[in-house]
Amino acid sequence: MSAMAPEGPPSPPPVRRRRTVRLRTLLVCLAVVPTVAMGTQTAVTAQRLLVRSEHLRADVEAGQRIGVPLVRLMNELQAERAMTAARWAGSPVTDEALRDKRAETDRAAAEFRRASGTGSDPEQGSERGPDGPAGGRLEAVSGRLDLLASYRKRVDAHSGSAEQAVGYYTGVIDDIIRAYQDEFSHPEDAELSQESRLAVSLFSATEMVTREDTALALAGPSRELAATGFSQFLDAVGSHRYLYDTWIVPYLPPAELASYDKLTGSQAWQTKLRIENAVIANHKDTATGVKLPADVGDWSAAYRTFAPGLAALNTDRARSVFDDADATASELEAEVSWLIAASGGSLLLVTAVVVLTTRSVLRRLGRLHTRTVAIAEETLPDVVARLQRGEAVDEAALPAVRGRQDEVGQIADAFARVVAASVDGHRQLAAERHGFGLFASGIASRTGNLVSRQLSLTEDLQDTFGHDEALLAQLMRSDQLTVGMRRQIENLLILAGGEIPDPHTDPMRVADLLREAAAEVEDFRRIERQALDEASVQPHAISQISHLLAELLDNATRFSPPRSKVVVRAELVADGLSVEIEDRGPRVSPAGYEAMNERLHSAPPYSVLAENAHRLGLFVVGHLADQLQARVTLRRSVYG
Repeated sequence: MSAMAPEGPPSPPPVRRRRTVRLRTLLVCLAVVPTVAMGTQTAVTAQRLLVRSEHLRADVEAGQRIGVPLVRLMNELQAERAMTAARWAGSPVTDEALRDKRAETDRAAAEFRRASGTGSDPEQGSERGPDGPAGGRLEAVSGRLDLLASYRKRVDAHSGSAEQAVGYYTGVIDDIIRAYQDEFSHPEDAELSQESRLAVSLFSATEMVTREDTALALAGPSRELAATGFSQFLDAVGSHRYLYDTWIVPYLPPAELASYDKLTGSQAWQTKLRIENAVIANHKDTATGVKLPADVGDWSAAYRTFAPGLAALNTDRARSVFDDADATASELEAEVSWLIAASGGSLLLVTAVVVLTTRSVLRRLGRLHTRTVAIAEETLPDVVARLQRGEAVDEAALPAVRGRQDEVGQIADAFARVVAASVDGHRQLAAERHGFGLFASGIASRTGNLVSRQLSLTEDLQDTFGHDEALLAQLMRSDQLTVGMRRQIENLLILAGGEIPDPHTDPMRVADLLREAAAEVEDFRRIERQALDEASVQPHAISQISHLLAELLDNATRFSPPRSKVVVRAELVADGLSVEIEDRGPRVSPAGYEAMNERLHSAPPYSVLAENAHRLGLFVVGHLADQLQARVTLRRSVYG
């Protein structure tokens, strides 16, 4: 049987506190929400163009990272191939020259492997990945490079044939050209694809010229080529002339065409053409091969002259491909920008007002917050401190009520009224304190005059009745109490901001200063003075130092056993005069030492004095030490 619910009024639901949303958040949401909506729509439209631009940027990056080392490797292999052929044919090639050339090729190969991430030093992969067509070509180049050391050993040992050694280099170079073609063909852009084919054609034509150089080097001093070598020479001549005439010159830009015309019009290039024609027309067939004419002796000098021009032409073309790809990517990005601008123009027009309003409000609130914090943490404490010292206050440093009508201005005016009320209260309090100080100073001065007259009267009585020892003792007792009364009046004068009257006009010895300070203490007979150096104190500081020492000695005699001695020592030290007072007063805790020393090291404020009126001497000593720029420290003695 189910239990029945008790009757009675239902309990009220718990009150849920609503979260307060910051004004900044509301304003930002007002500006962001429509912007995000339109931006999403525009991003979908522009994505295709951006992806295409990113592919071009990636190709440019890969060209700069892989293409440059690849071309350098091709140049070094071509040079080593020609030197290897010359060495094989018996031309004067030193071991050192061949070793240096091989070292340059090895450095180019290592740089290529690092850039492409192939071979034994994979750090970065190809932009199209190792599984793509270009990745396969680069791996093929790296695989052929692994055989370079073994072919060099065959060359050094003259193992095999010259055609095999030269053929190895030729195969690696062919793979390099094909890898370059596959890596930077740009099939998605017809114009860039055409420029890439032009660059590959230039590389191929240059390779044909270098093959001519290798074939002539292989002929050696005997100027005799095998039939296969001569056939390769003829193929190289025909191929590079065909490439230049058909696939290169018609498509070269004007600047590169001018460089090509300058190169082909040079004396070195004309010597090249003359030697090629002479070899074709004036060669002689022999039983072992083909005898070349004597003109081939001029080939090496001519080749060294025009070869840098061919390399520069290749470099300019490759750089043009990368620059044009980068420019096309920039055009695509600009097209995306225009698309975004066109589709988002209306939104920007609407949200501009919201954004400007938001920024204006937040900026004004930020300035208000910064100024409020600065006034609360810096200006107002400084103003209060100046008022407490009795100094004038610059009203321009305080915020003023300007009667603004907007909400932020009304908040600023309200804060200015609060600051003004606070400053007025502190100004009135400082004026009252200053007036009380003047009042206390006046009372202290008048009372001090009366005390001085009383001391003079006591001295006269001592002179008159000095023969009566009992009366003289009582008069001396009265004189001592009066001196103590004068010191208390001077304490009031010090705390009121006044200065102790100083009748001294000449310097005073430290021993006399200690005697004068001890004489102001009621129980002066217990004080033992020790002046360890003959030194003097300037007149303007005598009264202040004497009063400070008297307060410390009085404290020492009052809070130590009646029959114990209080020793005061004074001596010169490196930083000035050191005075040490030693008593046998009560035990003080470390926290007590710390609290008292804190009040002695600087003049304490009067708010602290009000809470510690029973320790008036500490405050007097603190004020005197602050005026004298002295340091007073209490510490544990050997008596505990």
